[in-house]
Amino acid sequence: MGEQSPDGGRKTAKATEEAAPAGQPTTGESAAAKKTAAAKQSAAAKKPTAAKKSADTKKAASVVKKAPGKRAPGKKAPAEKAPGKKAASSKRVGSAAKKAASSRRVASAAKEASAPVKKAPAVKKAPAAKKVTVATKKATARIKGTAPARTVVHPPGGESRTALVRRARRINRELAEVYPYAHPELDFTNPFQLVVATVLSAQTTDLRVNQTTPALFARYPTPEDLAAANPEEVEEILRPCGFFRAKTKSVIGLSKALVEDFGGEVPGRLEDLVKLPGVGRKTAFVVLGNAFGRPGITVDTHFQRLVRRWQWTGETDPDKIEAAIGALFPKSDWTDLSHHVIWHGRRICHARKPACGACPVAPLCPAYGEGETDPEKAKKLLKYEKGGFPGQRLNPPQAYLDAGGKPAPPLGAG
Repeated sequence: MGEQSPDGGRKTAKATEEAAPAGQPTTGESAAAKKTAAAKQSAAAKKPTAAKKSADTKKAASVVKKAPGKRAPGKKAPAEKAPGKKAASSKRVGSAAKKAASSRRVASAAKEASAPVKKAPAVKKAPAAKKVTVATKKATARIKGTAPARTVVHPPGGESRTALVRRARRINRELAEVYPYAHPELDFTNPFQLVVATVLSAQTTDLRVNQTTPALFARYPTPEDLAAANPEEVEEILRPCGFFRAKTKSVIGLSKALVEDFGGEVPGRLEDLVKLPGVGRKTAFVVLGNAFGRPGITVDTHFQRLVRRWQWTGETDPDKIEAAIGALFPKSDWTDLSHHVIWHGRRICHARKPACGACPVAPLCPAYGEGETDPEKAKKLLKYEKGGFPGQRLNPPQAYLDAGGKPAPPLGAG
C-alpha cells in the first residue's frame, strides 16, 4: 500500500523511492533494518541472562575449589560435573562431622570412665574352688593310720597366724606350770591294760573306769584270757561303766584280734591300732603317747571344748581339730599338750560353769567372762585336787602324790 503525500495524493512505491534522499533507507530496507534491530535488542536482552549464568558457574567453581580435596586453583571443572562434585563434597563434609561428633562422644565417655569413682570395700578373695576342695579332702579323707595332716590354720576373729601360734604356745607353757604332774588319768601297768581302759572310758569318767578295771584285769590279765572269756561274765563286771554290752563286745573283740593278728601283743603303730575293734584315733594316740612314748594329740570332749573357747580353731570334727592344733605346736609337744588341756578342762574350765576367776590363763582367753569371774566364788567351782578332792586314779604316779594329789577311792568305798 502506498504512502499519502502532503497534498492528499498517494505516491507509488517507486515515487517514494525516488523521492527519498540519498543515504536514507527505502521502505524494504527499513523493514529489514527493523528486523535486524529487533534481533540485536533481543540478543542484548539475552546477554544479561547469559552473563548471569556465567557468574553462577564461576561462583560454583569457586565453592568447589574451596572445598577440601578438590582440584588445585586454575583447573576448571566441566560445568556439567560441578553439581555432582558439590554433592559428593557435601557428603564428605557431613561424614567428617559425624566422625568428629563420634570422637567427642568417645572422649567424653573415656573422661567419665577415668573420673574418680568411690570404690567399694575390697573383698578378700576366697581360695580357688579347686584348692579348697583339695584341702578339704586332705583334712577329711585321710587314710586311717596316717599322721595328722599339716594344714594352714586360719585364726578366727582376725588374729594373724603368727599371733595365734604365740598365744597358743604361751597358754601351753602356763598350763605346764600349773599341772607339772599331768599324766593319763587311767590306771594301767602295760599297753594291754591301757588300750582296754581307754576303750571303756567312752561315755564315762576315768574315775569310774579305774574303779572297774581292777576286777576285770584280776580275772583276765592277758589278751588270751579275755579273748576266751564268757561275755555274760564280762558284762557283769563292766556294768558300772555304762554301755556294758557294747563295751564287752569291743574288749573281747580287740583281745581276739591281738591274739590272732599280733601274737597277743599290742602293736605300736597307728595304722595297726585303728584296726582293732573299738579303737579309734583318739584311743590309738593315748596308747602310743603313754605306752610307747610316741607323740599324739588326744581329742576328747574336754580338748574339743577348750580349743574352741581359746579360738585355736573353729572346727568341730575331731580329725580336723587334731590337724589344726597339730599345725600350731611342734610334734614333741603333742602328748603333754593333750594332758595339760584335758586336765584344765576337768578341773577349772568346765563345760557349764567355767571358773574364770580362778583361771591361770584368763588374760589369754577370748572367752573370759563366760563363767564366774569373782575369785572367791570361782574357787568353789574347782574340782579334784584343785578343789581339795581326790583325783581320778587309784594308783597315781609318785609325782602327783608329791604335788599334794590324793588317790581316788576304790569302787564301793564310802
